[in-house]
Amino acid sequence: MVAQSVEQCPFKALVQGSSPCQPTTFHRLRMFDEQDCSIFPFFALRGAKKCFHCAMLRVKFWGVRGSLPTPGRGTVHYGGNTSCVEVRCGDDIIILDAGTGLRALGTSLMVEFKNRPLNLTLLLTHTHWDHIHGLPFFAPIYNPQCRLRILGCEGARKGLVDALTGQMESTYFPVPFAKVPGNIEVEEFKELNFEIGPFLIRAQRANHPGLCVGYRLFTPDGLVCFFPDTEPRTGGEDREMIEFIRDSDVLILDSQYDKDEYKTHTGWGHGCLDDSVALALAANVKKLFLFHHDPDHDDKKLAQFVKYAQKLAAKQKSKLKIDAAREGMTVQLGTGRRKINGF
Repeated sequence: MVAQSVEQCPFKALVQGSSPCQPTTFHRLRMFDEQDCSIFPFFALRGAKKCFHCAMLRVKFWGVRGSLPTPGRGTVHYGGNTSCVEVRCGDDIIILDAGTGLRALGTSLMVEFKNRPLNLTLLLTHTHWDHIHGLPFFAPIYNPQCRLRILGCEGARKGLVDALTGQMESTYFPVPFAKVPGNIEVEEFKELNFEIGPFLIRAQRANHPGLCVGYRLFTPDGLVCFFPDTEPRTGGEDREMIEFIRDSDVLILDSQYDKDEYKTHTGWGHGCLDDSVALALAANVKKLFLFHHDPDHDDKKLAQFVKYAQKLAAKQKSKLKIDAAREGMTVQLGTGRRKINGF
């Protein structure tokens, strides 16, 4: 990670052990023990005094589809690009997955940063095609001023390197991975709890074929959980998952199938809409975003998903807000303005 000089705040002072409001420099991923309240359990933060030096937390959807891109008239509203979500707090940018939505994100970043250095972290949930095939078309990696860290869980490094470089071999792509002018580092995290800038991150194994994880991202402004590929247990009866996502401000969750479709896709590693809602309700989630939209589901079908899911929540007299993730949607949390544009 490129060392970044940032304005310190009480939140970071707790983590780093330094005094508030003093500059500090982060050189590495710092592991933390979430059970140690003196360091920073999320619930303690909710009661802590707000640090107004911390920037607003922003989440933006760049790719929301599952399996493969589905451009066309039927997907114009929700979008046809595959998994890619940007999470930003000040100058710290974390990218969740590198599906085809990554291309548009890269174009946007190049326009925004122009000739300034660009430091990015990409957290990959796994290396199935719809989560990595946007990387060769990510403009910042062709910029020498870009530094990109790609992180995967322990044991995935060789597979991760092979997958990322393999899809850019001459048989498939004209520019080899090793020849791109950007500075790219591929790393694995050995612990499930770690820190990147202002983010405290935790990973957990997802119920999906192969080595796949989901992420929980903490900041003083909110909690975001990301499980693009997972199959929740029927009826939301999954205590480990419930505790992992409990009290999330934003939960982005695989909700690919309706009840009838799920009957013929059980065990495929993707979620049923009813189970996704049940899980969010059990975990006291604030906002649920249905994600990993099926390639055969057009905008009309996804709108029906949303209405049905909202009815399920209303039957339980829950305040849970539900929508289907759509490209271009921005979520903002913090500074007393917890809102979602267009929600």
